[in-house]
Amino acid sequence: NVRYGSDDASREDVERVCREAKVASFVEKLPAGYDTVLTDNAVNISKGQKQLITIARAMLSDAPMLILDEATSNVDTRTEQDIQAAMERLMEGRTCFVIAHRLSTIRHAKNILVMDHGDVVEQGTHEELLARGGTYAKLYAAQFDAGMQI
Repeated sequence: NVRYGSDDASREDVERVCREAKVASFVEKLPAGYDTVLTDNAVNISKGQKQLITIARAMLSDAPMLILDEATSNVDTRTEQDIQAAMERLMEGRTCFVIAHRLSTIRHAKNILVMDHGDVVEQGTHEELLARGGTYAKLYAAQFDAGMQI
């Protein structure tokens, strides 16, 4: 599954990206290890594990640009931390367009566009947007007040 789209990748490369994506220990416990083929309806794999495998696949493809949709929705705190760490590694040295609802996903971005009903209403870094006290700052405060990890 990790090699999907990168058929010429070596076993060593697959194992390396699985370690970097924090999914190697899970993959190694599968019945056929790295040779296991998982289907879309696999019931013995969590959403978080699916997301980490997808991150490993993206690492293996080594694309210069990535479009990512919120990676941490509906996962437990530990898995969210693993996904966040893997995402940070994945995004290094690449242009990334990230659709995020949990602002922790984008707080280190060089440029954040805040959209409201399809319009860009703010633009800047995390710190700049917080200092302005606008839409982004209000969303950030709401997530913090709601007890969400920021």
